[in-house]
Amino acid sequence: MAGKERKSTSKKRTVSGREEKPVATSKSEEFPKNTIIDMSSESEYDSSEDQEDDVIEGDFEDHSIIINAEDSDDDDEQEQEEEGESNDEIHSSDIEGASSEGEEADSEDLGSDSESDSELPLKRTTSRSTDGQATAVDSDSEAANDVLNDGETEHLLDEQDMKKLTIRDFGKDLESWREYRKTLPQIEPGYASDSSTEEPVNTIGNVPIEWYEDYPHIGYDVDGKRISKPATADELDKFLENMDNPDVFRTARDEVNQKDVTLSAKEIDIIRRIQGGDIPDADYDPYEDTVEWFTSQTMKTPLTGAPLTKRGFIPSKWEHKRVMQIVRAIRSGKITPGPPRPKPEKQAYDIWADADEEPKEDRRRRPRLAAPRLALPTHEESYHPPAEYLPTEEERAKWEATDPEDRKRSYLPRDFGSLRAVPGYSNFVNERFQRCLDLYLAPRMLKRTTNLNPDDFMPRLPDPRDLRPFPASESLVYTGHTGRVRSISVDPTGLWLLSGSDDGSVRLWELVTGRCARIWTLGGTVHAVAWCPNAEVSVFVAAVDSRVVVVVPSELCSSSHKMTVSEELVRSGFTTAAAQDEASDENLPVSWDVPTTAEQSTGIFISISMHKTVKSVTWHRRGDYLSTLTAEEGGGSVLIHQLSKHKSQRPFRKLKGAVQAVKFHPTKPWFLVTTQRYVRIYNLMQQRLVKTLQPGVKWISSVDVHPQGDNIIVGSYDKKLSWFDVDLSVKPYRSIRYHRQAIRQVQFSRRFPLFATASDDGTIQVYHGMVYDDLNQNPLIVPLKILRGHEIRNSLGVLDCVFHPIQPWLLSSGADGTIRLWT
Repeated sequence: MAGKERKSTSKKRTVSGREEKPVATSKSEEFPKNTIIDMSSESEYDSSEDQEDDVIEGDFEDHSIIINAEDSDDDDEQEQEEEGESNDEIHSSDIEGASSEGEEADSEDLGSDSESDSELPLKRTTSRSTDGQATAVDSDSEAANDVLNDGETEHLLDEQDMKKLTIRDFGKDLESWREYRKTLPQIEPGYASDSSTEEPVNTIGNVPIEWYEDYPHIGYDVDGKRISKPATADELDKFLENMDNPDVFRTARDEVNQKDVTLSAKEIDIIRRIQGGDIPDADYDPYEDTVEWFTSQTMKTPLTGAPLTKRGFIPSKWEHKRVMQIVRAIRSGKITPGPPRPKPEKQAYDIWADADEEPKEDRRRRPRLAAPRLALPTHEESYHPPAEYLPTEEERAKWEATDPEDRKRSYLPRDFGSLRAVPGYSNFVNERFQRCLDLYLAPRMLKRTTNLNPDDFMPRLPDPRDLRPFPASESLVYTGHTGRVRSISVDPTGLWLLSGSDDGSVRLWELVTGRCARIWTLGGTVHAVAWCPNAEVSVFVAAVDSRVVVVVPSELCSSSHKMTVSEELVRSGFTTAAAQDEASDENLPVSWDVPTTAEQSTGIFISISMHKTVKSVTWHRRGDYLSTLTAEEGGGSVLIHQLSKHKSQRPFRKLKGAVQAVKFHPTKPWFLVTTQRYVRIYNLMQQRLVKTLQPGVKWISSVDVHPQGDNIIVGSYDKKLSWFDVDLSVKPYRSIRYHRQAIRQVQFSRRFPLFATASDDGTIQVYHGMVYDDLNQNPLIVPLKILRGHEIRNSLGVLDCVFHPIQPWLLSSGADGTIRLWT
């Protein structure tokens, strides 16, 4: 023991006895003011919403906000407590739009104790480079040399000993412990660490679920938050879901969590073993060797060494007196033996004794089951059948050669001419005997049939005629494009229509008359066009290949004031762009350029160039911000631009999966990012993940938000439409599959309770979607009309659809190069 103590003491002296070297502390990043979206008026949504607090590291860009999902900065905090000072501080004035609640949270984190310091993961030190970007410094080799290669150490520790070191081996030398922790491998969070898609688990325990029938929730999760009660589908939806679900026979109902669970192969094997009377555990061996925990041999050595007591070897005097009293009583006849008890006879029980016994009441109530009637005779059994029923010689020979059991009938038709010539039937007695055997041996039961009306199983929906107005017929066709019309947009006034096509042109249409007012030839494929939602200005953008052009059509400016406001919005950024070039992110592949003189003559004021093809453009409701989506993977595919300041920023450093669509929330500072399988909702003010919607589809194509903001519809390439109630659950409230081909676009009406879906099957389906103010009432979804008119070209049908901002009209564009107005 003394040797072991001496060895552990020398190890501590070897590690902690070196000279202390200054530790380069990492400088905290300050937030550049030019990278925050100015949405201060929407702070009312910050504190009023109960949202999830899980943030995944790497979701947001470093220059926008510092996000650390591991929260492993306790080492730096403990060092600041010992030294009493810090190198740099991040003030609330450096962050534009930061709330005081974040500061209180930071102060609470600094005050946390460091007892769990040995269990925290390591963090690489970061330093500020000259170009303003945070870079990771790999200090593994330097820290290892500082700790181990000191000249004053007695001996070096090998790699296996280094892995076994803990904070106790360093004693009070915390600086050496921190340097040693930097040599450990870095923990990189990956896609598997994303817990936003995990479902909450009900933790109510052994409590009957019936207690929660009158409440809107079914229990609580591990954080104490209420788990909302999932929506219950009717029997028709369950039947349709079971028809499409290949695992319906392996699905069981989890009453605690109110969901269906698919059993695994191991669980099914346990159930089968229990049904078969076997042991549930497949690895259990019932015939294993017996382990004798208690020996059967008597110990010769006594358990204790205490001397025997007196009563252990001397007979008891009081027991002797009691025995003598019983002997005297027997002799005097006071105690006599009783009569012999009869031996019990073995009883046999007849378990079928009362099987045939029925109460008289039931016997009287039992209805009489009549014997089935014989079939009526046909023309073949007539004594004088028609000539066509009489067999030929070949048929007679074939019938006679067949075995009696294989014959279809036991007789051959014969013509006797008259009834008097008919002889007696030789098989009469045999057939009657077989008939009696059938009636006696064959059981009979009364079959009850129910008359089911198929209309009773259909859900009770209102008549579509009572839900008018909605688009029902084709009123106008806009022709002129020679290629596919990929995108259309209606201005806020509802008088003008904009369309972009593969022929490289953008056309301006007068919506009511169908007259083409102007054509812009941009020399590339126009992927998207969008009007500015601000009605005070007349501005639209068009995505042409890898650039976005901003156009101010002078024909639509009815007054000089509107033209002045539109030009001021577009040109105001050139005056401040030079001052912001120094503070802007140089790694962003975006440049705000002045168009050529020829383009300026057509009304093009700005050209935003990018390095990849722009797939879609989406405006913010205020009309100053717009988001673009490029054809690349990662966080660089999503960019947000500010038109008034000519400033672009990248809100995400990296994203999981290829982004399919982006959308601004109509009422809250939320930003929807749609990947192939999920729809993630981010809060731009707090810069954190709010919720992850799981549609359960293979490939999402489009997404749109209800004007009230509480409901979202998602279209997919596998023909499904999913309706989400954001406040209810992350799973779809209703899934609809009426299209025969992929869904290209989904759209809500901003004024009427309508929404539509456009598909490659050449049809547009219009639905009634009423959202009630009463939170206890579910949304009403009713299919209204299927609009047909577009032709299918190269397996492509309707590519885009949009509702009129004022009237209950719908406009659609397709691969046939036409635009159609439905009223």
